[in-house]
Amino acid sequence: MKCLFNFLTLLLFLSSNNILAHHAFAAEFDRNKPVSFTGTVTEMNWSNPHAWIYIDVVDSSGDVVNWALETRAANNLIRLGWRPGDLPVGTVLEIRGWQARNDSPTASLSEATLPDGRQLFSGSPD
Repeated sequence: MKCLFNFLTLLLFLSSNNILAHHAFAAEFDRNKPVSFTGTVTEMNWSNPHAWIYIDVVDSSGDVVNWALETRAANNLIRLGWRPGDLPVGTVLEIRGWQARNDSPTASLSEATLPDGRQLFSGSPD
């Protein structure tokens, strides 16, 4: 019995970092602040628990702002039809998503439209 308890304790300890690292959509993003813009991919980071896309966007004053777009986990994106080769640096994307609560250039991605019209979906806050 003690061996089982030790095993379960170890399992809980090893998984606690991933549990604590994840967050709810509403903790970081505001569903009442939808964003929509076009930008150029500077980096795609395929990772878990969330993959990230970084794009340069020209704002209303002509300045270039690098936006960080949080998506689902890499394995979820693959199940949704995304492929690592879909977003090479320099790809122009039309973006829809939700602004971060802290008003930084960070958003939760809902969908990205490629130059050929193909849409890549990441999901909704629900």
